[in-house]
Amino acid sequence: MTKITTFYKQVLDLRERYYAVALGKEQLLRIISEAEVAEQVYNSNAIENSTLSLEDTEKILLQIELDRAVPVRELFEAKNLARVVSYIDKKAKESELTFDVILLLHKMLISNINDDIAGRFRNDNEWVRVGNYIAVDPKFIEDKLKEMLSKYYASSSEHIIKRIARLHLTFEHIHPFVDGNGRIGRVINNYLLIREGFVPINIKFIDRQLYYQAFREFDKDGSTGIMEEIVGRALTNSYHKRLSYLEGSEIVTLSDYAKKFGKSHSNLLNKAGRQTIEAFLEKGTWKIGIKKG
Repeated sequence: MTKITTFYKQVLDLRERYYAVALGKEQLLRIISEAEVAEQVYNSNAIENSTLSLEDTEKILLQIELDRAVPVRELFEAKNLARVVSYIDKKAKESELTFDVILLLHKMLISNINDDIAGRFRNDNEWVRVGNYIAVDPKFIEDKLKEMLSKYYASSSEHIIKRIARLHLTFEHIHPFVDGNGRIGRVINNYLLIREGFVPINIKFIDRQLYYQAFREFDKDGSTGIMEEIVGRALTNSYHKRLSYLEGSEIVTLSDYAKKFGKSHSNLLNKAGRQTIEAFLEKGTWKIGIKKG
């Protein structure tokens, strides 16, 4: 069994286990989601070269004054993305992903940053480049997005990891906006995951190089393998975290777990990174749940 097909089975098993214990625990799940907003915002913005730390992001969202000067743009990027992340948690359950929804999310994201481009696709003479890659001709954007969504909805028999990975790579390949494509693309991932009854994912800044490699692979030959691995690990990580809370486990750092059970911390870190143990990354620290009893 390959690494990716292992993730396929693992995610479905974790999803079944999650639904078995989630019923009646809506308040706890809401608290977990709310607590994750700052991490979602930090990681997504950091991937796009924001200078804000996780601590900075948390302070901004809590309206606590920072002890250093930061660009006004970065303040709005944090606040706006937090609004979007919180908004989709409810919106995704109510409405199918459409052009109108995508444009609304973009308007929320870019408002007060660049209102001239907020909530609209690139115009005829608006070209964008990512590294050496020149994005799709503006006049083909809507047709390409329609094709992307049609393929996603038509492939419902495929595993969610494959579908999300392919859609995300395609969306970023199209690059429909002048600015905000990466952040909106990652928001769309979670919109669709939530809508289909999965948990949201957080693609981490520490995986940035692998993430960019996934786009290079896709642009070269259409392969989705690296992105499937990223999505698969992010999904298992998200399930491991929620299950640790939902099942009432004692949550400890992986370092403390290693000491408690006399295990190699470095070996556990390696397994956690590969998601072969039920560890999860929270605020930059690897943790794991110890079942009671």
